[in-house]
Amino acid sequence: MTTYKRIAAEAAEKLGRPMSAQAVGNAVAHNPISILIPCHRVVGTDGGLTGYAGGLDKKIWLLEHEGVDTGMFFRPGEKRNRSLSLSR
Repeated sequence: MTTYKRIAAEAAEKLGRPMSAQAVGNAVAHNPISILIPCHRVVGTDGGLTGYAGGLDKKIWLLEHEGVDTGMFFRPGEKRNRSLSLSR
């Protein structure tokens, strides 16, 4: 797992110029090979799940399928620490 902010910092260091987390989010959203480059593993710094081309339910399913405890994340507009399990 990683965050948009962490990817932006690494890209900025390698490129030698500033990079915003929003720019990283835009690039992740246009990932044409998400099976090979798993963009569902990128989350907000505060634990918020942001958009995913396949939908947040699929993002949560993929994370749970990989054994990630999704209880630490929250959907946009929801309070933190709310269970994200698809079984609710």
